[in-house]
Amino acid sequence: MTSSAPMNDDVIDADATDRMLLQRMSMGDRVALGVLYRSYHSRLCRFLSRLTRRADIIDEVINDCLWIAWQKADSFHGNSRVSTWLMGIAYRCGLKALRQHGDEPVEDDALQEHSNHANDLDEDRELRDWLSKGLDHLSVDQRVVIELVYGVGHSLDDVAIIMQCPVGTVKARLFHARVKLRNVLPTLAGDLPRHREREP
Repeated sequence: MTSSAPMNDDVIDADATDRMLLQRMSMGDRVALGVLYRSYHSRLCRFLSRLTRRADIIDEVINDCLWIAWQKADSFHGNSRVSTWLMGIAYRCGLKALRQHGDEPVEDDALQEHSNHANDLDEDRELRDWLSKGLDHLSVDQRVVIELVYGVGHSLDDVAIIMQCPVGTVKARLFHARVKLRNVLPTLAGDLPRHREREP
């Protein structure tokens, strides 16, 4: 296993809070479950949007993930961060949901609510659309790796735990995803509207 990058104080503090919430959940504290749900909802929405564009599946998976966390809170032994543990549950629930429902495309408007929850309202919508189109050219595993590393900020070791695969596999997926994006994004940039080229 490769060594992880040192965690900063904010990450350590957040993980300590999450562990405390899990401990309270293991004793049946539903308020703690609500706090954990609100804390992770945006991150899980954004992460799961790399698995599927169906808002109904995203909602279902988040609920399943937090229900499993509620049921298994006392089985968390601290071998990873709580965020890594939860993302792993969400990933497995997401794959299961896709096997059950398929991944039929839906209108982008159906995902607007999830975009609003993802704390990225200040980002440039045009840039996000461009990157999203680029990510659509990747395999599911490649999209997930990109999101976990660059979107959520997990280490390669964390991603290996979440996806239940060797770190070498994570590195290979990340490498191939970056190569594909490097090839595809310049082409997609030609499709961007040019309404900003002229300043008033």
